[in-house]
Amino acid sequence: MADDLLKDYDPFDILDAEAARLDRFFSGLDEAGWSSPSRCDGWSVRDVLGHLAGEELYNHACLDGTVQDLLTRLSAEGVSGYNDFNEWSVRRCRELPVGEVLEEWRVKNGETRRRMRELGPDALLDTMAGPYPNGLQAFHYDSEYATHADDVGAPVSAGEAEGRTAWRVAVGRFVLAEQEAEVQVEQAAGQIRASVDGVAATLSPARFVEATVGRLPASSGVDPRVVAALRCLA
Repeated sequence: MADDLLKDYDPFDILDAEAARLDRFFSGLDEAGWSSPSRCDGWSVRDVLGHLAGEELYNHACLDGTVQDLLTRLSAEGVSGYNDFNEWSVRRCRELPVGEVLEEWRVKNGETRRRMRELGPDALLDTMAGPYPNGLQAFHYDSEYATHADDVGAPVSAGEAEGRTAWRVAVGRFVLAEQEAEVQVEQAAGQIRASVDGVAATLSPARFVEATVGRLPASSGVDPRVVAALRCLA
C-alpha cells in the first residue's frame, strides 16, 4: 500500500529539521545573499522567504478550519489560484523590511509546526482539496521546505544527505500513487525506473526527487514525457 512508503518516517520531525535548516541559512545572509537569484525562476532568495511567509496564511487557515474564508478574502483582492497567491505573497513581502519578514515566518511557522505535532497524524485538516490527514499534509510541507532549501542553497551535510534523499523519494512515490499517476515506478538496486506511454528512464534517487518537484534540468537527458509524468509536488 502507498502508506507503507512513509511508515518509517516522522513527518513532524522532518518538518522541524527542514525549518531549522532554512532558519539557519536565512539568519546568516547579508544584503548580497538576500538579493541572490534562487532556483525559482524570477525569484531572489528573499522572494523565496516571502513565499514561505505567505504560505503560513494557508497553513493557519488549514489548522483553523477557515480555508474558504481565506479564499474569499484573496478573491476580493483579485487573487485567484495557486500561482496568483504565490506572486501576491512575494509582492507583499518585498515591501517590508527583510528582518520583519523573517521574524513573521519564524513565528508563524513555529506555531504551525507546534500545532500540527499536537494534533497528531490522524487528525483531519481543512484544505483546498477537502479534509486531509494532518500527518500526510506534514509530509507535503516537508517536501516543500526541502525543495525551497535546495532552491536557495541551504547546506545539507554529508551525513544527512542520504537519509534526506530517502524520505523524499518515499514522499514522491507516495504522492504519485495518491494522485493515481499513470507513470509506473520501480525502485531497486539503488536506482529508480520510471515508465509511461511506452518510454522509460532510469534515475538516481536524487534525480527522481528533482523530477517529482519539477527541478530536473532539461540537460538531464530524460524523456520529457517521463519528466512530466513524475512531476507531482510542484
